Amino acid sequence: MANDRARALRKNMTDAEQALWRVLRTYKDNGFHFRRQAPMGPYIADFVCHSAKLVIEVDGGQHGLASHQAADDRRTGWLEEQGYRVLRFWNNDVLSNTDGVAALIEAALVADEES
Repeated sequence: MANDRARALRKNMTDAEQALWRVLRTYKDNGFHFRRQAPMGPYIADFVCHSAKLVIEVDGGQHGLASHQAADDRRTGWLEEQGYRVLRFWNNDVLSNTDGVAALIEAALVADEES
């Protein structure tokens, strides 16, 4: 079931997810392969690079609601228990400051290589 849901999410990515996916695909040349809408345990990560143990989530406004924040905290906690770092970006940040978001992701990838 998770694979079917992930496949549907890949086919219906938000504008922000599409914009970030265009950036993340370029990191493959540097050895960082990202997967989009990847099942991870009980969750589906927006983007994950398993080799860097990095998950990237792109959040819409609904994630600002208390009910979503609690669910996001549980999800982040579970992912961190699995050894992953989680970066979260708002949709509007990805769309209006794609270069800045990319710089933060690159810094996380470089930090991973140095540790």
